[in-house]
Amino acid sequence: STQAARASCAASWISKMSLLKRLFGGKAKQETPAETYQGFRIIVAPMPEGSKFRLAARIEKDVDGEVQVQQVIRADTFDSLEQAQEISLAKAKQVIDEQGKTLFKS
Repeated sequence: STQAARASCAASWISKMSLLKRLFGGKAKQETPAETYQGFRIIVAPMPEGSKFRLAARIEKDVDGEVQVQQVIRADTFDSLEQAQEISLAKAKQVIDEQGKTLFKS
């Protein structure tokens, strides 16, 4: 019947879209909006690792008209995304506090 053909076509389309989402970034993003700290932008982006999340963030700063980026990735993993985000932000701030002036040499 026509209705069965439509249902089959719809199921096939949904299956293809699901595959495309998996291939091209259909996963939920772990990144948070940028937070400014001492003139730097911190983007908290814990990395999923199995059922846990690895501590990770990006530190960015505009230097001579170019965006400079420093990745912060540590071995620490956390059970919850929220905890990983909180600790990733704290670690990025610590890196800025310790290396701020030398983090991006112009």
